[in-house]
Amino acid sequence: MSDIIRRDPRAEWIARNRLHPLHAAMQPAQHSWMGPNGIIRKNPHGIGFIGPNGIKRIDRSGAQQGGATKRSAAVEVQLPLHQVPQPAFYISVVPDMVGGRLSSHDRDLLGLAHQLAGKDGAVLAVVFGEHKENAFATAGVDRLLVLEGEAFSGYAPEQRVQGLRAVDNQFSPRHWLLPDSRSGGGELGRRFAAALGERPATRVWQVKDQECIGRAGAGLQDLARPIARLILAAVECAEPVSETRHEALPVELSTTVARSLSRIEDLGAVAVDPAAIPMAEAEFIFSGGNGVKDWGLFHRTAEALGATEGASRVAVDDGFMARDRQVGASGTWVTARVYVAVGISGAIQHLQGIGACDKVVAINLDPGCDMIKRADLSVIGESAEILQALIAAVEAYRNEAKRDAA
Repeated sequence: MSDIIRRDPRAEWIARNRLHPLHAAMQPAQHSWMGPNGIIRKNPHGIGFIGPNGIKRIDRSGAQQGGATKRSAAVEVQLPLHQVPQPAFYISVVPDMVGGRLSSHDRDLLGLAHQLAGKDGAVLAVVFGEHKENAFATAGVDRLLVLEGEAFSGYAPEQRVQGLRAVDNQFSPRHWLLPDSRSGGGELGRRFAAALGERPATRVWQVKDQECIGRAGAGLQDLARPIARLILAAVECAEPVSETRHEALPVELSTTVARSLSRIEDLGAVAVDPAAIPMAEAEFIFSGGNGVKDWGLFHRTAEALGATEGASRVAVDDGFMARDRQVGASGTWVTARVYVAVGISGAIQHLQGIGACDKVVAINLDPGCDMIKRADLSVIGESAEILQALIAAVEAYRNEAKRDAA
């Protein structure tokens, strides 16, 4: 057979016709996009392929660039293992672990730590309390230290500082990295810096040439300073680790952390109206689109779940939701940990707006829509029936919890 690549006029026509049902399948993969802070993010898996020895190769023939060219089936390949048997030094990372899992901010932080560690250093992750994460290895963790106990549960910044000081005394990390976030990392990092007598570098978005570059002047200016021992990094400070897997070997403290006399009493979480939470700060968003026919049921479901309501542009234009509830590139960019899309087909503007969400759940009648392809979990069916079943399941769970508590 001839090796000459021949054109397919029909495939080219489908790729140009946005109304054709196979139009999305003919589009090239998205290799880069704009993040929530305006920084261009790149998909390391978008171009090239993983060879049989686990090394990434770049395909220059155009065979894997999408469009009308031929496509190869994705092959699951074991990533190369990065090992540091005898670390020359440590780079310690204290992730927020909101919900017991690594957030996108935490993964960016681990990517920065991996850059600072190089080949001779090891990334040490310090986690407080129980967690649900099982992907520390692929996130770039060489050593994992879990500080458990009732003293570290809840809001206990003073006790956590004591634990970090014990880690500092035993491992003597070259650098400490914490997320400069509202989820606890920003406050804990500043408290820890005061305890160590260090001047932290805050709101750092880039570390380059032994300098930390952070935001200043209400985010309108950059402030460069020599690299600090304690770094509070912002979102998108580095590319997350994606091409290697790490050992994530468990380590322990050689001493017991003394319990401090806390001056803070944790009275538990305060109930907050989800409708009062700004969309950009919401952790759980329940969003509706053109497929929602019973908006009263939609509101009752959002209330039962305790989620912040959102909407697609079509639902906002039709007057079912306020303009400030619109999600997407033409509305609000969201970074929720869980995003539930009910009856939303997935226009490109909407998919761009939820690009930074950790988990996406789609409820839709069309199994071939773009939102189903983007979702981590899909439910195919009539939205009204699914929402009623969801409300019943939540009420049953809460009633059972009340009986167990009694």
